[in-house]
Amino acid sequence: MLYDAQTPSDYLSLLDDDWRRKTLLELRALIRKSAPELTESIHYKMLGYGLNDQFVFHLNAQKGYVSLYVGDIAKIDRDGALLGGLNVGKGCIRFSKTKSVSDTRIDAFIDQAVVLWRAGIVVDC
Repeated sequence: MLYDAQTPSDYLSLLDDDWRRKTLLELRALIRKSAPELTESIHYKMLGYGLNDQFVFHLNAQKGYVSLYVGDIAKIDRDGALLGGLNVGKGCIRFSKTKSVSDTRIDAFIDQAVVLWRAGIVVDC
């Protein structure tokens, strides 16, 4: 879903108070903990996390899942060990109603993406 929000606060206020909001807020907290220097903004009508127009992550609540966009997943998790059991596309990780953030290794994946980004390796989306 695309939300017509101008600020991250607006975006969050438009979310329904359901599992998608909870999941998005958990992922948001992991990103902010791992990379506090990233600026949170609205980019492509979703939450974007980046610095100087280089975005590392995006978050969006869809109708049936919450998406974490990360660019090219294979650059971050070459063997897929960190994303086992998750619905993964080329640059998108989808969390459905039945998938709890705490039951995954997404925190380690986010940390790895940040380590690579800080080292100057392009992982942007």
